[in-house]
Amino acid sequence: MLINFLFGDGATLESVLNSNNNKIYKESTNLSSLSCDDDKFSSLSMSAMLARGEVPDSHRRTADNYMVIKKIYGAPVVQPRISVKDKALLAKYDFNLLEFSTIKQINEELAFLKRWSMSLEQNLRNDADEIIQIRAKELKFLAASRYVSLTSEIYCGYKALERYFEEISKY
Repeated sequence: MLINFLFGDGATLESVLNSNNNKIYKESTNLSSLSCDDDKFSSLSMSAMLARGEVPDSHRRTADNYMVIKKIYGAPVVQPRISVKDKALLAKYDFNLLEFSTIKQINEELAFLKRWSMSLEQNLRNDADEIIQIRAKELKFLAASRYVSLTSEIYCGYKALERYFEEISKY
């Protein structure tokens, strides 16, 4: 009787509970999609935080080069893909190609590259400087091709790298 009074005629306790469960499920799925956007935002802000710390000169030079080209020309002219030698160097340190990397992977990689660029070991320092240049070359290629080679929204590590370059660039 009370259920009919509150929810209208023909309502049963089971139907009321099912409709409430559906509402809760819909709200939780909406919240999960919002948290995904929040995760993406917090991951990109992590790239900005990485740029706030001490940044090696090689990273600044590479970022300045990329940003000057981006600001003057809008998008770089078609750049060649990376070479087999470059892919081998990335594989040596177990790094994915930029188009198959997530924001989290790129943030972790940038933290490694910053530490390695300030390392006392010359080979590690040279490799770190070369890897950041490879990443810039990959980013130029993706920007020149208007990101058409990216097929999944999961792999958006290029956004983290671009944000890092924007933050550390003088231009």
